[in-house]
Amino acid sequence: MPKKPDAPRQQLDREAWIKAALDILAEKGLDGIRVEVLAKRLRVTKGSFYWHFKDRRDLLDAVLETWKEGRIKDIQKQTRAQPGEELPRAYHVIEVYSANRSRKGMLIEIAMRDWARHDAAAAAVVEEVDAARLEFGRRGFEARGMPPLEASSRSLLLYAYVFGLSLMSCGKFDADMDEMKRWIADRIAR
Repeated sequence: MPKKPDAPRQQLDREAWIKAALDILAEKGLDGIRVEVLAKRLRVTKGSFYWHFKDRRDLLDAVLETWKEGRIKDIQKQTRAQPGEELPRAYHVIEVYSANRSRKGMLIEIAMRDWARHDAAAAAVVEEVDAARLEFGRRGFEARGMPPLEASSRSLLLYAYVFGLSLMSCGKFDADMDEMKRWIADRIAR
């Protein structure tokens, strides 16, 4: 019986490795990101990794940069409002970020914050992302004519609410969550 030809070896770019590392970060945390694990998942040799990265730290730095750029780009997009549309945009931001739409995204967020507890580079990136989130929120509130202290306070309250809510399991709480979310959104946005 003739031997089947081997399947062509998959060509991966740097982004494929970073995406796989983010997936593993969501599933297993930072300790799960190992060259051997990534190579096995991607069905390539470790040599492919070293074609794109100097070492594991180089990959981790790329993961941090990719996450940072993605989070800042997302918050810019979500908070951008036309003049006169700032209030509906504030409600939109509250809805989007309190909807728990992306379990994987929240797992990555949690893993990033855990990583930041032990690594100065990760801490700097998390701090930069948080600062951007708060700044874009503040700008939206200031665009509605709020004084700086109130705008900053509402921005902080907004992010404390959406991130706090995303970490909670409220299914057994005997209240109408949709009604409570609307009430809270009114307090933050108006």
